[in-house]
This record gives sequence, C-alpha cells and structure tokens, in this order.
Amino acid sequence: MTAADMPAAARPLGVLVRYLLTASLVRTASGGAAVGLFTLTTRTGGPGGAALGGLLAALLTVPYVAGPWLAGVLDRARDGRRVLALSFAVFGAALLAVALLLGRLPVAAVAALVVVAGLCGPLVTGGLSSRLAALDGLTDTAQRRAEGWDSATYGIGNTLGPAAVGALGAALGPRAGVLCLGAAAALAALTVLTLPGTGPPARPQAGPLRVAQTFRVIATVGRLRRVMVAMALTALVSGGITVIATTLGRQLSGSADAGAALAAVYGFGYLAGSVLVGMAPPRGEPERTVTVLLAVSAAVVGCCALAPDYALAVVAFAAAGAVSALLFTATLAVRSVYAPPAARAQVYVSMGALKMAVSSAGTALAGTLMHTGPRLLLTTGAAVTALALAGVLGDRRLVSRHTEPESEGISSARNNGRRFHSGIS
Repeated sequence: MTAADMPAAARPLGVLVRYLLTASLVRTASGGAAVGLFTLTTRTGGPGGAALGGLLAALLTVPYVAGPWLAGVLDRARDGRRVLALSFAVFGAALLAVALLLGRLPVAAVAALVVVAGLCGPLVTGGLSSRLAALDGLTDTAQRRAEGWDSATYGIGNTLGPAAVGALGAALGPRAGVLCLGAAAALAALTVLTLPGTGPPARPQAGPLRVAQTFRVIATVGRLRRVMVAMALTALVSGGITVIATTLGRQLSGSADAGAALAAVYGFGYLAGSVLVGMAPPRGEPERTVTVLLAVSAAVVGCCALAPDYALAVVAFAAAGAVSALLFTATLAVRSVYAPPAARAQVYVSMGALKMAVSSAGTALAGTLMHTGPRLLLTTGAAVTALALAGVLGDRRLVSRHTEPESEGISSARNNGRRFHSGIS
C-alpha cells in the first residue's frame, strides 16, 4: 500500500509519529547537552574543571538570542526540512567534535564548537515546533493533541537526555554520553527529511520579516502580545523552581539527595502533564486556556511555598510541573493559531528565545537570592504568576473597550502577516 492509498486519517497519524520521533531524538540531545558537557569537563580532569564546565553549558544557551534572525532562514526556505536537517546535523557534529576534542584542542576552539551547537538550538525548539503547525490533514482537536505530544518531547528530552549522560557515563565513561547525544541529533537530521514538505513560503518575493517587524507583529496581535508577556513572567518562575526545590527538599528532609529528588519530581510532573494533554487536549479558545492555567499555576506555586512536610511538597511540585506543561502547550496553540503563516517560524522562535533567556535569568536569580529562603522565593513566584494573569486580563479588557474586538481572531492575525510583509519600516 502506498501513501496515496492510505486512509486520510492514517496519513496525518503517520506523519505525527515521525515528527514526534524526530523531536524526541533531537530534544534528547539538546536536553542532555549541558549536563553532558559539564560532566565531561569535570570528569576528564582537564584544565578549568567545574568553572569551564559551567562556561560551556552557558555557551549552549547564550546563542538563543540569535533565534529571531535564524528563524527568517526557515520562513524563507522553500523546503524547511532541509534547513532543520542541516541544523540538527551541525548540532550533532559539534557535540561529537567537543566529545572527541575536549582536552586535545585549546579551550577557545572547544568553546567555539559549543557556540556553533548553541546557534542551532532555536531551530531545535521553536523552529521544529513551527513545522508542526504547518502540517496538513490535522483537525483542530488533532492539532491541539499534537501540540500536547510536542510539549511532551521537551519533557522527554529534559528527562532522558541527562539520564542517558549519567548511565552511559557510569558504564563507558563521560565521552560516551556526549557522543550518544551527538548521534541522536544526527539521526534526527535524517528522520526530519521523512516529514512532508510544506511548500514555498506564502510571499517568497517579500522575504522574511526583519526582527523588529517580527516583534511588532507579536506586539500588535493582541493574543500573541498577551501570551508573550505571560510566557516571560512564568519563565522567570519556572527557570528557578528546580533550584528552589533542591534547597527546600533538603531543608524539609535533611538530605541533599532528597532535595535533588524533589527537583526531579517537578520534571516528572512536567512530563506527566505533557502526556496528559497529548491524550486529552484542552478544548476551547487557546488564550482563554492560558488564562485559566495562569490562575491554576499561581495557586499551585503558592502551595509549594506552604508545603509543611516533604510528602506534601512532592505532591505540590509534581502538580506545578504538570501545570507548567499544560501552560506551555497552550502557548504553542496560541502561536499556531494566531501567528501569521508567512512569519510562523519567526514568531515561534522569537517567543521561544525570549522564554529561554528569561528562564536562564530566573535560574540565576534563584541561585543569587536563595539566602532569602526557598519559601519566600516560591511566594514571590506565585505573585509574579498572578501578575502575569492580571496583565493578561487587563490587556484584554483594554483592547475590547478601545480597539478591535477579540472576535476578529485568526483573520486579524492573518491580515497582520500580509500587512507586515507589504512594507513596514
């Protein structure tokens, strides 16, 4: 039976399976890379030790600021699969080179290889997710379910990647773990080519938007603007929550291992929430789903702050992880529905790059302010999430009173895409 002979419902399902395989492979490589580089640097006993390991791990995320520029290449490409395949292959090759050459080349050369890998990161995350929104044959419900499973691949990558580094490192040495991650990315470069092409860009003669234009689109389309602000504020909280969990768990149990386990509970909660939304996607308008989940997230983070003992902390942090996954999936839905088709990758990657940058800042802030106590930091996190909710509600009310009605929805976003391609300076 050829692809053309397959039932219509079976073809999108097969495409989705290949997409999720690709996403799981490359995000496992991405999710374990920082841990792998840090472990490799510290365990090989070379110059720099933990300080160099931390620097290399940071160099993986710093290049995300270039994401909005890189996304233009993907939106402009006639076959986005080739752009993604190239980026995955370069990411994998850079990791393989670092694994083989660390300690044998000058540190500056190794750092340059890590930066090259980091430059591919925005396409591994938002760039790949933007292709899911462009797949044909998915109903609205199937699209929401697919976005839930896409969110699950982030959880899989962030869980399986570090686990693979640890297991292979213990059995075969630290280089083996990083080599495995590089091989996974290289395999993803092959499987992404099995996805169907999405055709040429909507307005090839206009070229991609400039970065300033992309952010102007996001700022102008009300739902994108509100969700971007909500993403930034909640990323500030989620970026530091695992660091806070480690300290709180240690205080509640008196064990450093229990503290690390509480941080892992948050990660497993995220994975469980992603699987749940993949099996039973939320219905209704995506931005309203984001609004409800912001309220739930504020409440759950507050419960983490108030947990009186370790057992209840485990429940609270697992719930916080699950709600974070649901919220992230809802933001994917907003981007897929309201991003102008001609700039979809740029919107996805630009919002994702902002989220990554703020999340990294949240991790740094949590570490810097830990002396104030984990409960105070969690209470502040709940307040910041509540502020995000207030911002969304306030912006929506202001827009509904003074500008275009919210009911314009998709068509408004689509028209924005056409307007911005026609010559905004």
